[in-house]
Amino acid sequence: MGAIFGAVFILVNAQSPLSAPVALVLRVAACLAAAGVIAMWFMTARKERSAVRGEGAAGQQEGPAGQEERPGNMFGRGYLIVVAAEVVLLFGGLRVMAALGAPAQANVGWVALVVGVHFIALAPVWKDWGIAVPGVVLTLLGAAGLVLAATGSALAWVPIISGVLSGVVLLGGSLTFGWRNVRASAL
Repeated sequence: MGAIFGAVFILVNAQSPLSAPVALVLRVAACLAAAGVIAMWFMTARKERSAVRGEGAAGQQEGPAGQEERPGNMFGRGYLIVVAAEVVLLFGGLRVMAALGAPAQANVGWVALVVGVHFIALAPVWKDWGIAVPGVVLTLLGAAGLVLAATGSALAWVPIISGVLSGVVLLGGSLTFGWRNVRASAL
């Protein structure tokens, strides 16, 4: 999910004041990175499925799979509460900002801030503090965009700072976690 949203952040926000060639390179790189994360996910899922079924390297059954303790459901009650709060904050905040007359560029700052806070809130739910790191960075990038939008001095840079850089963080985190999972499943 992070890779897809990271790519979307870049695809939507890679625009002026960036030059057209730079924006194009960023968009292509974002799509390639997202595709790489998806490929790693399939590799890991296939390997895990084979291990659960007890298949050997050639796909042959080796007998009943070991009874490993499976982690709890990542998408349980805690996750649903965090995502529900995220949706309310996201869309409610966008409406409040529109009602207050905030410039449209502020929206990407708000989205980055809320998505960042959502990762921070998910860290204890998932008992994975590694996701808090991109969460903090996204929160800071979102806050920086909101400050720039409020001052009006660099509105054109808000989508770059809060959007493109947030996308880079999400894709970088997704690639890192994906690669870590591929390596772990190879052991």
